[in-house]
Amino acid sequence: MSHLRLLAALLATAAAPLAAQDATAPAETPAVPIPAALTAEAMPPIPLDMAERARPYLEARGAGFAGWDPKSRAVLIATRFANVSQLHRVEMPMGARTQISFEAEPVRGSYAPEKGDIILVTKDRGGDEYFQLHSLKDGRLTLLTDGKSRNQPGAWSADGALVGFSSTRRNGVDSDLYVMDPRDPATARMVHQSAGGGWAITAFSPDKASAYVADYNSVQDVDLYRLDLASGKMTAIGDPKAEIAYGGMEIAPDGTLWVTSDQGSDFQRLGTLDPATGKFTPVTTEQWDVDGFDISDDGTTIVYEVNEAGSDRMRILDVASGTVTKVDALPAGQIGGIEIAPWGEIGFSFSSAKSAADVWSLDPKTMQLTRWTRSETGGLDTEVNVEPRIVTTKSFDGLEVSGLLYLPDPAKFTGPRPLIVSVHGGPEGQSTAGFMGRNNYYLNELGIGVFYPNVRGSTGFGKTFVSLDNGPFKREDSVRDMEALIDAVRADPAVDADKVGLTGGSYGGYMCYAAAVQLKAKLTATQCTVAISNFVSFLENTNPYRQDLRRVEYGDERIPEQRAKLTEISPLTRVGEIEKPMFVITGANDPRVPKSEADQMVAAIRANGGEAWHLVAADEGHGFAKKANSDYAFLAQLVFWEKHLLGE
Repeated sequence: MSHLRLLAALLATAAAPLAAQDATAPAETPAVPIPAALTAEAMPPIPLDMAERARPYLEARGAGFAGWDPKSRAVLIATRFANVSQLHRVEMPMGARTQISFEAEPVRGSYAPEKGDIILVTKDRGGDEYFQLHSLKDGRLTLLTDGKSRNQPGAWSADGALVGFSSTRRNGVDSDLYVMDPRDPATARMVHQSAGGGWAITAFSPDKASAYVADYNSVQDVDLYRLDLASGKMTAIGDPKAEIAYGGMEIAPDGTLWVTSDQGSDFQRLGTLDPATGKFTPVTTEQWDVDGFDISDDGTTIVYEVNEAGSDRMRILDVASGTVTKVDALPAGQIGGIEIAPWGEIGFSFSSAKSAADVWSLDPKTMQLTRWTRSETGGLDTEVNVEPRIVTTKSFDGLEVSGLLYLPDPAKFTGPRPLIVSVHGGPEGQSTAGFMGRNNYYLNELGIGVFYPNVRGSTGFGKTFVSLDNGPFKREDSVRDMEALIDAVRADPAVDADKVGLTGGSYGGYMCYAAAVQLKAKLTATQCTVAISNFVSFLENTNPYRQDLRRVEYGDERIPEQRAKLTEISPLTRVGEIEKPMFVITGANDPRVPKSEADQMVAAIRANGGEAWHLVAADEGHGFAKKANSDYAFLAQLVFWEKHLLGE
């Protein structure tokens, strides 16, 4: 039974930022054709020879573990061989990756537990995040939902007979809860009429008479309930008024409720939860977040991952004895999708600085690791990729903040080097040490360093840290953290303090706009993706299902005092202070940060006589998922950064 990360399943608030960097070209130079879905405004052409130089870095791919086929010991993976990621089967370690879905949009999917007779697939249209559920067979999808509302898969029952999901089909806003046998979509029935957009079914009881439900209010506050599926009666687990976060849930065969929670701690710990009292009994002691876990079908073993300073470490818990075994064979990197097969083998995906994401398994009895895929890296030698080092400094109020600094090889690139600061989205996100992909082009070919700050509000550093930027009156404290970290890296002798740019997507895009206003003396240019320019217009126009969820983080624009502060701290309010060049990237279908946020910023900068490039994708949402679009965006950023970081 695959585990569920509540925060990721309920509301993903950050998009993977697009890359950035290199070279301007005269008009007569042969140029890269602009993909049909893209509109490039006030931008120079991309030289064809630049695309040829960067091509190997554009051809790297990764493979994500999507689950075991319980009947054949094959693995389901997600990888891209054409324009978007699709599902593939791998029958044996290092065997052929056989594509089984063939859609124009990226898809996600999972096998039904135990039965293995159906694959449930999730897909949207052009990044609009109005996900529909489908079954997949013989390369074709069969629609299971209404084709119009936003549907999010929750948990499978242990026997694979039922799947729980949330849907906005009733009114387009609230995430009502449904249960369905996906073999027959006519069996779908609403089991709870919800108020709000953060509801999800997280687990079924072994007898399928009840389900466990989570209501996500914020990254710090998740309420749990037990739902009787026959009567619809909802019973709270613990006190819903208490501010407690739960990050994952699994039900053992004996009915024991296992969760990760920050109850009684600054960090998420793994433990058991008494559904009658809400009492949490932790079994892990690490002073880091437990980010994910899974329980074996016989209930004897739990595998979990610990986020140690941005690197994932795997642990195996023997439930009966409480003994924890560390998996030391993996280097520092990122672990995802942990799932224990019915026969006990642990499947997962793993990436590191020197390895793209690939699928692995571990035999917990022998501790033998097995690699299932070896994703192509464009023919490049990944051993030359640099590892990051952690930079820490004190912010304006004495708070310690940190980031990951990647610097090019000093033997190849001598003297102080230009730097790109890349701010993660969220804000409840974290920059972690993993495979840099195409961003290695900056380091290995251009000699440009990359720095990833983790300002207050980031996850991974405890619930106190993540709460320090909440609301409009604390929001700019995170900008001051970013300034402190930029000052720290600019002081590094390996960094050229006069050649520092900044990029960010989503909330990181707001930070990008804010930096263009407030930190312009320290930066040469900014590149902002799917970015918030005005908090009031953002909150009024973001998709209705997520408005209240975002108000908890940023503030409530309906309250006059907060509206005034939100307007004051919005970068658009101070757009007249932007003096340095900016490049804005936008998905026209973005349901989170509407395209209008970019349009108004670009128009204001140009009205003031400033330089603002703008790249818009008609078939993308909150980040670019299609290879043709993301390749062009990356190359365009190369043009921008070469001009402003490598030019005279």
